[in-house]
Amino acid sequence: MITIGSAGADRIVGATGTVYFMTKSALQSFTRGLAQELGPRDITANLIQPGSTDTEMNPANGDYSEFQRNLIPLGRYGVLSDIAAAVAFLASPTARQVTGVILNVDGGLNT
Repeated sequence: MITIGSAGADRIVGATGTVYFMTKSALQSFTRGLAQELGPRDITANLIQPGSTDTEMNPANGDYSEFQRNLIPLGRYGVLSDIAAAVAFLASPTARQVTGVILNVDGGLNT
């Protein structure tokens, strides 16, 4: 099982969005719990936490993009293929021993 959350689970930026960030944090416990419960059935459970990603909702050239980019050590927005690559890895046989992991795909935002 692969769940998609948000880098905001670990780093709250701004004074709004408390409920959003709380629900993303809850996915961390949910994922770790599932890893414990589903492991005996040979099912893995992992969470991907993307950072700022160039989408219609959060474009890399949007109103807040410069502010967000300044928080990211790599200095750039992610693209959807970054998240897809993480999903592909976690879904592959190569990751058969990976479970209960929270994988930040955020350009270093949460370092």
